[in-house]
Amino acid sequence: MKVYTKTGDKGTTSLLSGERVEKDTLRVDAYGTVDELDSVLGMARAFVKREDVRETIYSLQKLLGMLMADVASLKLEQPYITTEHVNILEQTIDKFDALLQPLTKFLVPGDTQGAAMLDLARTVTRRAERRLITLSKQEAVNHNVLVCLNRISDLCFILARVEVEVK
Repeated sequence: MKVYTKTGDKGTTSLLSGERVEKDTLRVDAYGTVDELDSVLGMARAFVKREDVRETIYSLQKLLGMLMADVASLKLEQPYITTEHVNILEQTIDKFDALLQPLTKFLVPGDTQGAAMLDLARTVTRRAERRLITLSKQEAVNHNVLVCLNRISDLCFILARVEVEVK
């Protein structure tokens, strides 16, 4: 099978559920931004020093695959992303947050390469969240996807702090 199919040469693409849509639709833009987030997290994973942070990023990347599948589908019997995913993210945030001292000042990104990449991931996550909120005003979006993205941005912030502050 070749990498190129030529089916998208006229500006359309297939959703996971089979429908063909224009490549610049809100839905494609939204899951494309999540795809970008996955790549940024891959860069962060390559740069972070802590193994527990690296493993957590890898888990996030696997979650993003399911999240993109959820967004790239119009006709799901059962959503890929559930409240259980939200709960796991919240537990992970709490676990890493317990390692940190209370925040007393604004942070400037860039103390380490890994933390800087995690901060970039946080901002891309926020953009993906905004894209999905816009989409949700016009089409159905699994609410748990929005909540997950909100938690992922929080987790990226916490992981960046852990990478810098916890030895």
